[in-house]
Amino acid sequence: MEEQFDVIIIGAGAAGLTAGIYTSRAKLSTLILNEGAVGGQMILTEEVANYPGVETTKGYMLANTMKVQAKSFGCKIKSNVKVVEYNLKGEEKSVRLEDGKIFKAKTIILSPGGRPRTLNITGEDKFKGSGISFCATCDGDFFTGKEVVVVGGGNSALEEAVALTTFATKVTIVHQFNEFQAFEHAVQEAKKNPKISFIMGSELREFKGDEKLKEVTIEKLSTGEISSLKTDGVFIFIGYLPNTENLNKIVDLNNRGEMMVDSDMKTSIPGVFAAGDCIAKKYRQVTTAVADGTIAALSAAEYIRG
Repeated sequence: MEEQFDVIIIGAGAAGLTAGIYTSRAKLSTLILNEGAVGGQMILTEEVANYPGVETTKGYMLANTMKVQAKSFGCKIKSNVKVVEYNLKGEEKSVRLEDGKIFKAKTIILSPGGRPRTLNITGEDKFKGSGISFCATCDGDFFTGKEVVVVGGGNSALEEAVALTTFATKVTIVHQFNEFQAFEHAVQEAKKNPKISFIMGSELREFKGDEKLKEVTIEKLSTGEISSLKTDGVFIFIGYLPNTENLNKIVDLNNRGEMMVDSDMKTSIPGVFAAGDCIAKKYRQVTTAVADGTIAALSAAEYIRG
């Protein structure tokens, strides 16, 4: 079974949904294929307070608004599907799903996003879902009245630490450096919260417990000193890895697995564009993903129309 579209978009995060809004509004038949839930990293964000024109909103609400908007212009969205084969060279592109369905298009926009980076230390696999989480929005309420640890020093780590104080009685931030990499306002908001404490220049070395996580081992990097900290849960926010494993040797990737694009979001293959957290760039915010998706969509439309 084959279906034909003008544009196929891989991924339904901020970049993919924005691209879908633009291409479908331009009267280009558009299909978005998404491996998980629509919204990408937006649905894992407790609160979005820096999206222009919106004072504050929940991440999942912003994602749903984008989805509804894209569909209102005629964009088709298929969720929980997996692309297993890409044929991107030539004038006609195609992708094949796990169930054997094939979709063809004149142009492709790749926006598969990324996933949380893990610590890869002893006990991490054992306690995922039993004390270890990568999503404060999803799991914060499970730790009501308890003490938790947040690992990381960027914007996400500090913002989610503050969000967790709604539920937890104490939040301890453990960061490998002595300075944070977050915006100053995020740093100050965390520092002024009485429920938050800090362990700087340190890294987690092991997760311990029985059926559930009960304790973490921490190393002070400057001295090698090892200490233990009792905790009910750990939230890890140390960045994301691009979901580009199945695109290796198909489009050009850098040594971090990010897709290489030019200022028009063009990849190494004519008619194939990329946008969002999967591309090589310095900043990763909802607004930058939206900008990427806009440019990729406009470039795809220009490509189709010659």
